[in-house]
Amino acid sequence: MKPIERPRILLVPYPAQGHVTPMLQLASALQLRGFEPVMVTPEYVHRQIAPRIEPKSGIICRSIPDGLDEKEPRDFFTIEFAMENNMPVHLERIICSFDEDGGVLCVVVDLLASWAIKVSKHCGVPVAGFWPAMLATYRLITAIPEMIRAGVISEFGIPQHQGKLCLLPNEPMLSIEDLPWLVGNLAARKSRFIFWLRTLSRSRTLRWVIVNSFPENGDEMIKQQRKSVESPPENPPHVFQVGPLSCHSGSKNPSFWEEDRSCLDWLNKHKACSVIYVSFGSWVKPLGEEKLNELALGLEASRRPFLWVVGPSWQERFPIGYLGRLAGRGKVVSWAPQMEVLKHEAIGCYLTHCGWNSTMEAIQSGKCLLCYPVAGDQFVNCTYIVNVWKIGVKIDGFGWRDVEEGVRSVMEDEGEMHQRVMELKARVIAKEGSSRAVASLTAFIDDLQ
Repeated sequence: MKPIERPRILLVPYPAQGHVTPMLQLASALQLRGFEPVMVTPEYVHRQIAPRIEPKSGIICRSIPDGLDEKEPRDFFTIEFAMENNMPVHLERIICSFDEDGGVLCVVVDLLASWAIKVSKHCGVPVAGFWPAMLATYRLITAIPEMIRAGVISEFGIPQHQGKLCLLPNEPMLSIEDLPWLVGNLAARKSRFIFWLRTLSRSRTLRWVIVNSFPENGDEMIKQQRKSVESPPENPPHVFQVGPLSCHSGSKNPSFWEEDRSCLDWLNKHKACSVIYVSFGSWVKPLGEEKLNELALGLEASRRPFLWVVGPSWQERFPIGYLGRLAGRGKVVSWAPQMEVLKHEAIGCYLTHCGWNSTMEAIQSGKCLLCYPVAGDQFVNCTYIVNVWKIGVKIDGFGWRDVEEGVRSVMEDEGEMHQRVMELKARVIAKEGSSRAVASLTAFIDDLQ
């Protein structure tokens, strides 16, 4: 094996936009610190992101087949099958291919792609876990055994009673129905819970977990991190809060889809704080056609200008004549340059599913939120937005009264909500806050090396 100037780190994200984006940001941050990052994704993801990564970024992209038919939909369950049964042999091949070229220092694995932990350990390469969401949701997953012992959920993850509970110490009250695996019918919920149990079991074997969450315990957190070098292997993984990665990654990372930049010119024609920005991320399917149409009519009835991100196939399901009626007041695009949109002075509030990337981008842009969580960690994020940070309002439906009342409460707020989001923005991206995140990443690198 020949030595290499830049130690190589492989990064394996879960193959969805909300996971690939922060992993690319982590790759950029590692590249700036002297490493050679290699992103390993399924071919269909590779085709979408590799051409959009600038060569000067220093990020290398490698693809592996997922073994699924090209026409087969990539949903949660087909992706899980591919990760567990088809992709491991191809990742092992890539790791082994570097044996004569300096080898691999470490593999960073998205915890939702925990299949890659097993492969990396089989190849004798150190593994770090990556949690792309907030620390509270990671703690929620690690609390599963205690929730079972306490009778909060069954051994299949099914709630044993209703109502609000403090599922974790020092965390806000959550609804038992907000647990991230409670999506779909009973069979789907049980299958998702098995997925999380497997993820938890594999993650317990890790030495490090990198979390895309901003440190909240200051210097004490850093002191604890630096004690990790002698941690015995039976200890739980040591957590490094390195977020928001977008603050210190050093580059703009590509999306799966082409951005429609005409929306920026459209925003330039509107008054400050007058436009509702609406986006449910890359995975709008859980809304369903009925709710999509309710939202469309609710936005129409609000009589306010809005910019809505929704894919072409879903635009076809709008009420007849909808786009024609709203010409000028409503702008609908398939994908938007979200950070530029959120930073635009015309945006008055952001109607969102509360995905973690979107939440952090809104905070960094100083925008208040109108929340409608759909699945996964979005309910926990919403709880923090509404009840802890108090920078947004949750709506329970998309009727015109729901939308109008929610928009009014955010956009006509007397300044308290806006002041809080600006204070949180300062905490997240101020010199002190970002230096703590950088110190966390440095502490991980020091321990790794």
